[in-house]
Amino acid sequence: MPYRICIATSTRADWGLLTPLAGALRDNPQVELQILATNMHLSRRCGMTVDEITDAGFTVDARVPMEAPGDSPADRVRAMALCLEGTADAFERLRPDAVIILGDRYEMLAVASAAAMMRIPVIHIAGGTVSEGAVDDSIRHAITKLASLHLAETDESRRRIIQMGEDPGRVVATGALGVWNIMNQPLLSRAELEESLDGFPLDPESTLLVTYHPATLDNGDPAARFYELLGALDMFPRSNILLTHPNNDAGGEAIAALVEDYARANPDRVKAVTSLGMRRYLSALRHVAAVVGNSSSGIVEVPSMHIPTVDVGIRQKGRLCSSSVIHCADDCESITEAIATALSPEERRQAQRATNPYYRPDTVELMVKAILDFMPRRAVAKRFHNL
Repeated sequence: MPYRICIATSTRADWGLLTPLAGALRDNPQVELQILATNMHLSRRCGMTVDEITDAGFTVDARVPMEAPGDSPADRVRAMALCLEGTADAFERLRPDAVIILGDRYEMLAVASAAAMMRIPVIHIAGGTVSEGAVDDSIRHAITKLASLHLAETDESRRRIIQMGEDPGRVVATGALGVWNIMNQPLLSRAELEESLDGFPLDPESTLLVTYHPATLDNGDPAARFYELLGALDMFPRSNILLTHPNNDAGGEAIAALVEDYARANPDRVKAVTSLGMRRYLSALRHVAAVVGNSSSGIVEVPSMHIPTVDVGIRQKGRLCSSSVIHCADDCESITEAIATALSPEERRQAQRATNPYYRPDTVELMVKAILDFMPRRAVAKRFHNL
């Protein structure tokens, strides 16, 4: 009888990363794949990206709505409560043998908590990393302690997970799914991508791909921080800007409104997109000069495209980085200086030579093997591993 393995996904970003693993598990005769979709996937305001899952030929077995009425931290907590309740209902019906969770989103803590309470083993991807500027950092470590199998992106992350008391035999360094995607997915040509963007022109010498999310442990106003970034973008009038919406962390709505306002004010050089989706996003990395903002993708995936990343502010502070990543403060002057550096010939040559610590050629194969090796002896109960 095949193992019922449920993948929980909540955003365009995590589904884009999980797609190849989902495909490999779906095609394996030892697995009955289930998919639980929640949060941004089910929001029309965020692009109803659950359609990307079904359009890719997958079945969504459970939909767990969790949209809260407001945009405050308390509203995020209320949304988590909705997710916890809906996930319990879904797990009661689906009866998975294990659930796969990627990363550090607040709704994934709700999913992991439901699984732990219902004695469903959690398989956690991308634990052990550090991002000191966001509450995600604590959430990621909490999910690690709720998980029974750990698929770490790097050897450094694996060591951290073991340091947290996890059994070394259940912690596997696999590389990052996003990097595997870049190296293995068929991507759009520049002309195809521009057509999908309503003719918006891309220039590999000057176009900037910009994504900015609220830094949830920053005491400043997320919209004010983003306004500083927009001021820096004004300093590069010859650069077209492909500007994506933020996630729906507290403060995200205000940033999304500024994204649209900036695009309307600069129609000749700015294109705002709610969600590029995995294929268009990865394709864009081949046809832009640099990535700017504070998304983890700028740290993990972008270096494999050998273009610079400008990492703004504290959100990704502490992450293991390639030499192609330029860190800067979140004021207009610092961001302007960092973008100028990223567009310089010297920095672009440096990015061409840079290596990516998150790369492994066999990431998906390693993950599938680790999961299938784990399933016959799966258990929720764990012993604390003392160093």
